[in-house]
Formats: sequence, structure tokens, C-alpha cells
Amino acid sequence: MIFLTSKTRFIIVFFFFYGFNISAQTNNNEWLKINNSIIDETLILNNKGNFIPLSSLAEKSIAAIYFDFEHSNTYDSLLNKYAKITAIQQQSNKINYNEIEDKVFTFNTLIIVVNINQKINYDLLNWIEKVAKTKQVVLSLFGDAGKVKFYQKMDIPLLWSPTQSQLSASIVPQIIFGGIASTAKIKNTIAEKHALVHRITTQSTRLKYTIPEEVGVKSKDLKQIDDLAYEAISQKAAPGMVVLAAKGGKVFFYKAYGYHTYEKSIKTKETDIFDVASVTKITATTPAVMRLVEQKKINLDSAVSFYLPKYKNTSLSDIRVREVMLHQAGFIPYIPFQQQILDYDYCTDSLDNYCTKVADGYFVRDNYFHDIMLPKMLNSPLKTRGKYVYSDISMYVMKEVVEQVTGIPFKQYVEENFYKPLAMQKTGYLPRERFEKEKIVPTEEDSLFRKTRVHGYVHDQGAALAGGVAGHAGLFATANDLAIFYQMLLSKGEYGGEKIFEAETVNLFTSKQSEVSRRGLGFDRWDPDNTKKYPSELSSPQTFGHTGYTGTAVWVDPSRDLVFVFLSNRVYPTVTNKLSDLATRRKMLDVFNNAIDSSLNKEKK
Repeated sequence: MIFLTSKTRFIIVFFFFYGFNISAQTNNNEWLKINNSIIDETLILNNKGNFIPLSSLAEKSIAAIYFDFEHSNTYDSLLNKYAKITAIQQQSNKINYNEIEDKVFTFNTLIIVVNINQKINYDLLNWIEKVAKTKQVVLSLFGDAGKVKFYQKMDIPLLWSPTQSQLSASIVPQIIFGGIASTAKIKNTIAEKHALVHRITTQSTRLKYTIPEEVGVKSKDLKQIDDLAYEAISQKAAPGMVVLAAKGGKVFFYKAYGYHTYEKSIKTKETDIFDVASVTKITATTPAVMRLVEQKKINLDSAVSFYLPKYKNTSLSDIRVREVMLHQAGFIPYIPFQQQILDYDYCTDSLDNYCTKVADGYFVRDNYFHDIMLPKMLNSPLKTRGKYVYSDISMYVMKEVVEQVTGIPFKQYVEENFYKPLAMQKTGYLPRERFEKEKIVPTEEDSLFRKTRVHGYVHDQGAALAGGVAGHAGLFATANDLAIFYQMLLSKGEYGGEKIFEAETVNLFTSKQSEVSRRGLGFDRWDPDNTKKYPSELSSPQTFGHTGYTGTAVWVDPSRDLVFVFLSNRVYPTVTNKLSDLATRRKMLDVFNNAIDSSLNKEKK
């Protein structure tokens, strides 16, 4: 059993208050030693039906109940990286079981966390046994091994950790959700004394949250990330940002910088929701097409007009889906619809026939997208067919194809097929319908079009006029949600026990598919022209992902097993190119690339 010295307690506190970030190398290595020891001593004593790690999260509504557990904040923070969890705090001497049952009535899954260093509460034992008859219960115990036997009598999933600390409180939730595999390799004399030697192992199925040293990267080699972030903020390239990096399914860097705005009233948080702009193309529209291609409901070599027969006499008559996905259909880049709005097209309040909300105090007339915008797009001249011309119109069109083929509203389709199964809690369109404004980063002070602060409504003007749900823009997400999605793609379509895509589909869409550009199908990719340094100077030819106009980027490098997420609101208060001029995203990606390469070179030696 590991006993914590004052020094190791300091190390644990350091990492949890500072987000696994920069510290002395010796401290990091000691942290890892303690961390691994606690993992090895944490036992799964019952796992009926292989319930751990939790799967099928879309079907679960989960509450966590804490009994006399002082590290519940840490435990709850880790739980919420995997799923939406409602926390309920209880003290053993003040338990009102009827009140608890009222609070958990609507939940089908309970994670019950108990400090068993306290005197055994037989009423609590009886209540757990009772509630387990109607709900799925996972029991998480911390402390005295001699008291585990009282809980083992219940036939429910049971985890026990002898150590009650912030570190153990971060490990057990990750075992429950599959971020950490349960191996229990080290013999524990206390466990053996009390016959707690029935060791059940599990597999890692989701992201793990750790420190750089666990993936072979030195924390000191990542200090430049801070420098680049602070430089960008000081130069007013963006008021704030969130940066995340994962290697081998392990999130080793996850940090927020700056504020929501330059007024500095709200600090940027890791959990903040950003308008991801064109990252929508590969997190919503392209995955929808991938799913329908797998199901043989869309053929890449069929004409788009086959799926949109209403427009067979337009420019779409013989344009192939493959051409659209490669930006080779000949569409013009975009149409500035916001400049074509007439007085009778909008009003400042929701009235009959003016129900499509564009922003606070701005409503456009119903069907404006299908009556005005889409016909203009589909009747625009195709002057560059066969050449690579990046066009938002491509994804406007593919969103229409997806809705026509599935018969399901696009917003609902991507939520049900991707975000809910992957437990991407905050990803989706129209975030103001689900979240408080304070959780969403404002995007722009729009003085020309909407004449208000754009906050929780899509920045892209065309997507806004389309009602906030478009194929090229409109998606909002957190860095953690995006890391989940792109770890799924890096893992060839599987994550958390869910098979989202076949590996062949992921390979097809993310690999180079064009003879005239660097593009995959929907996905952007590494540029072979070294002078462009795109997406970064050290990126490998396998790299795929996308950038977003609002100052976002996601890049996946299979050669390094790397997922990189960068979110910012660089268009606040108005559009500026400083983020690109400073090359912040490119330089940050190369800091991670270089750090990983250094660790790999060291291993080879």
C-alpha cells in the first residue's frame, strides 16, 4: 500500500489545481510512480455483466452520490469528462433516503461513492441494496479494506481503492468509464489479509487524462505552448483559447488561456463552448456522408441531382458527390447573402412568418434559405469544375443531400448518430437552446449585419440566415468533445465500445483522394508543398483535419498517434488576421510534434 508523504501530497495537489501542466521533471516522475501504484492497487471486486467500463452512454442517465467523500470535486470533474453527471452530496449523519430517492428518480444509473473509513452505516447498506433492485448501481469504495466485506455481499459492480486522495479520486472514475484499464498487478498485503484478491481486469476504451511524462513527453518541452498563447492574447489575436493534445488515447495537455472578451470579466475555461466554424464540415457533414456511404444510401459517384431531384435542371444535373466532397464541383467560394437582405426579409422580433432566429433581436422570414439562398447557390455558374476551389456551397449542398436521403432534420441526425453515442455532451447546433450564455464564448461584435454581439449564434452569416444549422458552419463544441470525436477517427471508427465507422470508411475519407489537391473527402490534409508549412512544418503526410474561420483547428496525425485541438474566438470583437500572422496554431502543433519526436528518438537510442 502507498502511504502519502507531505511531498507527494504537494505533487498531487499541484497537478490537480494546475491541470496536469508544467512542473519539475523529478516531481512528474514521482507523480507517475504514485499514480501507477494507486492504479495497481485499485481493485474491481465485482463486475456483473461486464458493466465496467460503462458503455452505451446514450442510453444512460447518471447521478453520482457521495457519502462522506472529501474529494468529490475531483471525482466529479473526471466523471464529467466522460458523461453528463449530476452530483448529490451526503453526510452519513444527515442522510434523508426519501429525499435522495426523489432526486435520483429520473436516473437509471447511479455511481455511489463511499468513504468506508467511517463507522459502518447499516441503513446505508440496506438502502444501496434496495435501490440496486431498480437501477444500475456502481459502488465505489475508498479506505478501510476490512469494511469492504460488508458491501461485497451485494451483487453489483464494485471498485475499491485503499487510498483516499485527490489522485485516487481521479483514477477510479477513469476506470469506471474505461479511460484507465484495471490491471491490479501489484500484490496488496492488506487486500490479501481481507481476502480482496479476486482481481478483475478491464480494457481501456476511452481517453485517459494524465501528464506529458506518461506519453514520453517532457513537460518542460511544452512550456512554449504557454508562451505562444500569451503572445497571441497580448497581441490581441484572440481574447482567449483552449489547447488540447492527446497521444495514444491519453490527454497529456489540456489548458485554457485568457478571457471570453478583452473586458476580462469571464476567464476562459477548459469546458467552454466555442463556435468551431468550418470544423463543422468534418465533425457533422462529412461524418453524415460517411455513415450513408457505409449504408449504401449514398454513392460517391452518383450525381447530386439523383438525391435532390427537385434541382435536376440546375447546375447540379451531373455533378458527382465525390466532386462536391473534394471541392472540385466548380462552385464559387461563397455568396454574401447578408448583403442581399431586403427590409421585408427580416424583423427584430419573432412574428408570424418570421420565426428563424439569426441572433438576439434579429429574425429572418421563414423558408428564406430554401426560397432565396439555395436556388441562388444551385444556379450559380460552375466555372472551375475539375479544379480545386474551396467552397462553402459544397457543404450547404451535402447537408441537403443528407436530409433528403435520411428524412431526418440534419441537427437531429448528427446528434443521434454521433454526439449522443460518443457522449459528446456539449457538441451540437443552436447551443443557446441548451446552455447558459456564460458557458459559450462570444464570437463577434457585429456592427454591419446583425448589429449586436453574436453570442451563442453562429458567426458565419450564411449559416445564420439558414437558421443556424448548415453543412459548412454552425456547430459549437468543447475541446474535450472534439478530442473524443477525433480519437474515434484515429482509432479507425471505434470509441468507448461504440463502433461508429468501419475502418475502411475512415481510411477512404481521411486519405488523399484528389489528383489536383491535397484533399481527402471532406477532410483537409497535409500539404506536400513544404513552403506552405501546412498544417505545420513538422506535420507528417498522414495528417488530416480542418481549420475554422473563428480561430479553430483540429489535426490528427496517425504517424504520431496525435490528436491536436485548438479553439479560440479570434474574430472577437471583430475579424483580425493576427492569429494567422503569428502562426499560433501552426507553431503550437509543431511544439507537440517536436516533443513527441524527441521522445520517440530517445526510445530508439
